[in-house]
Amino acid sequence: MNVKAVFLTTIFGFLLWLGLTLQVDPYNMAIGGVVALLLGGIFGAKSSWRDLKLTPRSILAVAIWVVVLMIEIVRSTIDVMLRVIAPRVRINPAIVEVKTRLKTKTGRLALASSITLTPGTLTADIQDDRLYIHWIDAQSTDVDAATREIVRKFEKHLEVIFG
Repeated sequence: MNVKAVFLTTIFGFLLWLGLTLQVDPYNMAIGGVVALLLGGIFGAKSSWRDLKLTPRSILAVAIWVVVLMIEIVRSTIDVMLRVIAPRVRINPAIVEVKTRLKTKTGRLALASSITLTPGTLTADIQDDRLYIHWIDAQSTDVDAATREIVRKFEKHLEVIFG
């Protein structure tokens, strides 16, 4: 059994419990702790937490990645909104191929999810170190240029978190 995975699943479950119940009284915390421990034991061993690095640097990278993701979501939402309300729709849709340096499946999944969460892009497929992205306004179909534009802002942080 992977103790780190069970521990992280338990902690995540407990924090989720507290976030959903919004109660920090001892009774609620005890119930949440027991439920989180049970779920951590059941699901933790099968989770992908083993790919997660637990270092001060990776914890800082998680915080930075979340901020970068939020900024990109807001920026992309405004961009798509302006495209929708503009008198002339400015789009150049294409499916572009991008490369990633991420080695783990969990890291690649986090990257694909980050890309999909930003309006105007959608991860259509992942094949090894290649992702195929539907881009609402493809500025370039060149693999390296598309990778720089779409992937790098997330990848540098996810590389520290997942490797």
